[in-house]
Amino acid sequence: MTPSKGEVLSLLIHAAAKIGKSTLSSTAPRPILVLDAEGSWRFIKIPKIHWDPMKDPIPRHTEDTKWEACIVNVTDWQTIQQVYMWLVTGQHDFQSVVLDSITEMQRRCKQNLVGDRKTEWTDWDDLLRKMDAVIRGYRDLTIMPGPVRCAVFIGETRESQGKWRPYMQGQINVSLPYWVDICGYLYPDYDEDENGGKTKRVNRLWIGSHPQFETGERVQGVLGDCLTNPSIEDMMKKIFAEIERTEVTT
Repeated sequence: MTPSKGEVLSLLIHAAAKIGKSTLSSTAPRPILVLDAEGSWRFIKIPKIHWDPMKDPIPRHTEDTKWEACIVNVTDWQTIQQVYMWLVTGQHDFQSVVLDSITEMQRRCKQNLVGDRKTEWTDWDDLLRKMDAVIRGYRDLTIMPGPVRCAVFIGETRESQGKWRPYMQGQINVSLPYWVDICGYLYPDYDEDENGGKTKRVNRLWIGSHPQFETGERVQGVLGDCLTNPSIEDMMKKIFAEIERTEVTT
């Protein structure tokens, strides 16, 4: 059964380098379109193809298609804009869109704006407007006509004012977590045995309120504060199963 368009989710995941952000994003509903600005997806072990949106039409996914992720290598700002123009037509098959990472994409936007000259105050205003439009635009694909029902934004993290926050330059650093349904901090940890000894390594995604991490969710606590080795598709199933149960029983 095809999920209803109401079953949509936007997520912002921030973490230190090489923790597993890209791997987590690969658990989003498939097929996935990935805007890869860091080259990290070449190590993700799922069937994939590459697409150049500046030269080729958008690839279609059918029952006979073997790939599960379509990778766009983002080397300039124009590529990000061109992909969006393809997606807003709704004439594609992607259920999820991943921007990996928005921190690096902001650097490319800044380079596009100022090149090698010194950044002026007006440039910061332009940078904010452009990144605002891009992130909100890709997020809004989940509510526009079309197949996209999951938008995932990957970000670097940085400690600021005693808290680990998604690393973006300018005022967008403050407003960004409010634009998504879930803002989560991913970190490595270990399970413990009955004696308190460390066993296997796991990744934990903290999404509840926390004094040290910029996190939060608007899914009414359905997932709890912290998930171990999370899957985005499983998260969505749990969220919307609970919503359906509540709607039926009230």
